[in-house]
Amino acid sequence: MIKVPFGHLPLAQLTCGYRNSSDRMVIVRCIGREEFFLERVVFPFELLSFMAPAESMVQIWTHGLGGPELRESIPVEELCVETPEPMDVPRSISGLTGSVQEWQQAS
Repeated sequence: MIKVPFGHLPLAQLTCGYRNSSDRMVIVRCIGREEFFLERVVFPFELLSFMAPAESMVQIWTHGLGGPELRESIPVEELCVETPEPMDVPRSISGLTGSVQEWQQAS
């Protein structure tokens, strides 16, 4: 068993995607909790796939005449490409249905 120090549990990661629909190169910067940081150059019409912790913020930067310009800020949840689905819990075990008490009585 691996022991993880209190407060250092791994963060749940969301699968995200960003498509640069502009005709200019942009820099995608994702900043999250617990020192999470991701920075990538994305070329025109390119799709960037990445994983990031929930509640992170994605910034889209471009280069203008005066230097770097923040084009937009997007919550990472808006860039999720798949949503986690709840686990299916079987309603029956060995053909039995009903409550735990009914299963115990049947066995």
